[in-house]
Amino acid sequence: MSIASAPPSNATVLQRVWAIFGVAALGILLLAAFNVDFPNKTWWFTGSLITLTLSIILYSYEAYRHHPPGIKNNQVWQKSLTNRGLWGWLLGIGITFFYIILYFYPQFLGLNNEGENTGIIGFFDPLSQILSGNPASQWFVYGTLYTIAILAFGIKFLWKYRHNPYERIRTFSVMFFQTGFAFLIPELMARLNSDSFSLPYYDLKNIWPLNYYNFEQYRVDSFISAGDIGIALLVFGIISILVITPILTYYYGKRWYCSWVCGCGGLAETAGDPFRQLSDNSLFAWKVERWVVHSVLVFSVLMTTAVIHSYLGYDAEKYWLNKDVFLLLVAGLLTLVFALVWIFKKQELKKDARYGAIGYFSIISGLIVLHYLTGSNVFLFQAESLRSWYAFLIGAVFSGVIGTGFYPIFGNRVWCRFGCPMAAILGLQQRLFSRFRITTNGGQCISCGNCSTYCEMGIDVRAYAQKGENIVRASCVGCGICSAVCPRGVLKLENGPLEGRINSDAVLTGNDLDLLDLIKEEKTSE
Repeated sequence: MSIASAPPSNATVLQRVWAIFGVAALGILLLAAFNVDFPNKTWWFTGSLITLTLSIILYSYEAYRHHPPGIKNNQVWQKSLTNRGLWGWLLGIGITFFYIILYFYPQFLGLNNEGENTGIIGFFDPLSQILSGNPASQWFVYGTLYTIAILAFGIKFLWKYRHNPYERIRTFSVMFFQTGFAFLIPELMARLNSDSFSLPYYDLKNIWPLNYYNFEQYRVDSFISAGDIGIALLVFGIISILVITPILTYYYGKRWYCSWVCGCGGLAETAGDPFRQLSDNSLFAWKVERWVVHSVLVFSVLMTTAVIHSYLGYDAEKYWLNKDVFLLLVAGLLTLVFALVWIFKKQELKKDARYGAIGYFSIISGLIVLHYLTGSNVFLFQAESLRSWYAFLIGAVFSGVIGTGFYPIFGNRVWCRFGCPMAAILGLQQRLFSRFRITTNGGQCISCGNCSTYCEMGIDVRAYAQKGENIVRASCVGCGICSAVCPRGVLKLENGPLEGRINSDAVLTGNDLDLLDLIKEEKTSE
């Protein structure tokens, strides 16, 4: 091993210098968290964030500038931070602790709803006043740090994968959408609000069911009261679900969102890149993933339906969209989708997938039928209870605390794999009718295993490559890392016709389909 690989490299002098600056910037933020009163707070705040960002960028530049282009995952299995060692566990615990405080105890970070903020939240007040004209909240602190992480580690990612045009373009994309659509535009929109006009906070790239709160009564009322602009945003949210998402997924697969637009995916691809090899690619993890993520999707559908149903009226003469009509529309849409999939895609679904679809459909249909036959609550629980439990378990604990805090333990896509309902919907669309696939040139595969090792979604890519099969998986986010780390050019991300997209034959002699046909013909003649 000592002959085959270079010895571990020590940090250069400049790397140590930038590390010191970065630690100093974090120290300033930590002192602010302990309510240290800085003179000229605006300058201290600006200096700390700029120093923190530059230290990450310049440290990364020193790490990669002396190396030729190509993937640099050197010693990831020997480093404590990236191999679930002590430093990895400490980092995971630290991030998890921060998320718990941020979500559930923001008062300890200085949030004061009745007066001036203190602590680290008060430290962010100057920037919040500039952008939105309002004092900072814990979510503004979170959004600022989130954006800085994607920008700084995104530049690190660009240097690391500078040999690959696809990786560069999609990284620029997630940096752009996070900075513009998720951070700046919603804050600037708040400046439009007045006593007579008020828009709710709206991340334009966040689509239901990822933004599970978009159809709650207070938000719908705010959209309607805001006039044409508010109605346009509400309609845009509905069109995004029913029209934009299916069309883009048909042409490009779920990668258009999960790897190019989504903020969760953006953080996973940039700050979470050093931990992608920790994703579990066992058969057991795959089975758990399918049941858990689709159960979250069903929970999201039930919760959203219950919330909308709760504020609709019963009077059919006053409102055409009343409670009964809405339930019938939901039931009709689910029945139509299920029937179309069953008619046209039955053979492509595995046995347990068919049983799962039937089971979930039966549960939802049974609840609706029970409601009309007995008059009992269609959802068994009150809508607000369902909404509260979903917000706590999925919106906070799963997506935030576990989804990000457990990067150093379970890999960078644990939320995307096991909990994201948006990923579940896009995955179903990708698996059933998308043009996207990863083609393989099995004759060139040397079974090095790089593709499977660095697949953040836990897909055993090598098994497909060895057989020359196209990779068409619901969980694949199209990040392209499997193709980027392949030393032989075996894998290629492509969009093509639906015919022949899924090839179930194992091509044992590479991907020469003509030769395989000859073998079959010979067996038939015998």
